[in-house]
Amino acid sequence: MLQINPDLNDLVSDAASRLLSLLQSEATITAAAPGRVNLIGEHIDYCDGFVMPFAIDRYIVIAGCSNGTSDARVATALGEEIAIFDVSKPQHEGEPKWSNYIRGVICGFQDRGHHIPGFDACIHSSVPGGAGLSSSAALECATATFLEGLLDTRLETKEKALLCQKAEHDFAHVPCGIMDQFASAFGKPNRLVLIDCRSGEPDLIPFENPDLTVLISNTMVHHELSDGGYAARRKHTEEGLAILGKASWRDVTAADVQASWDRLGAPVNRRARHVVGEISRTIAAAAALARNDFETLGPLMAASHDSLRDDFEVSCKELDIMVEIARKIGRGGGVIGARMTGGGFGGSTVTLCESRKATEIAATLAAEYEKTTGITPQIFASRPSQGAHLVQ
Repeated sequence: MLQINPDLNDLVSDAASRLLSLLQSEATITAAAPGRVNLIGEHIDYCDGFVMPFAIDRYIVIAGCSNGTSDARVATALGEEIAIFDVSKPQHEGEPKWSNYIRGVICGFQDRGHHIPGFDACIHSSVPGGAGLSSSAALECATATFLEGLLDTRLETKEKALLCQKAEHDFAHVPCGIMDQFASAFGKPNRLVLIDCRSGEPDLIPFENPDLTVLISNTMVHHELSDGGYAARRKHTEEGLAILGKASWRDVTAADVQASWDRLGAPVNRRARHVVGEISRTIAAAAALARNDFETLGPLMAASHDSLRDDFEVSCKELDIMVEIARKIGRGGGVIGARMTGGGFGGSTVTLCESRKATEIAATLAAEYEKTTGITPQIFASRPSQGAHLVQ
């Protein structure tokens, strides 16, 4: 069953309503930031690679106002514990745990010399948590955009994205690359965000073909990137680069990896093979998409998933099952390519398909996945959408 994406205006209205009922405050500032899905280029944003995500039309919304005190009071539409903390002081980690994303972003503004006034806010979301769709980056970017409105200031988009990335490093202890925050901050309608992670510069790639649809399939198997699996993979890539004696993974070839295979040792050699291969695949995929060469693009997406499964070892049984179902539907059934997306260890897959067959494909994915796993997935379509912004 293909789910309908919640309307952003409804999210905004609901957030304002919850703010009034939970904190007795009326919203004067509302910010929205999207999750992201990555078409190809996984686990190479921290390896100077290229990645090709886009902002999805599912958002985290923060509605709020100044409250005339030195405290932030932040509620969620899910009814979680209200976070209350003093924003006149330097920020540190605290409880509830989810508030650390907000505290980290506030810390970034304080580091830039901004005095944060007390505020009331309510968070509402249509980005599934733990689904590999960067709900944490969306929360960080929404918070930064809300603070821009609260302070009547504006950061450069790249600076805002980097501030949010640092918040995730320092307050959530996830050593993420730049992809998630850049996609949420730089996203535009009908544009993929091709990011050169060495230069830190995004390039907006047209994705206007109405005959193409991206299906996002949440396996409902959730992951926790702060549990060490993500950090371990990043450490492996750092070890590999040091052994190869190169300044950047962009200077490493597949031949370099093969020549040093035994010296790299397992599993670092396989991690290295993934990084070099994925950088190459992403460049090739961007070129194939630009010329509508789907016969090239589909196998590149397949190779990306296989490498993440076998060499980087961040897939899982449920992700593999969902991708295999899409592969069996095949080009004859309207599927161009499918792969896991996000950090892995659960989460979602992305299926590029023909728009006219999207509903039928989604129904098959859902039915076959549930029959095999006993789990009902969440499947929705998305076009590239607007990045973080203040809602007027």
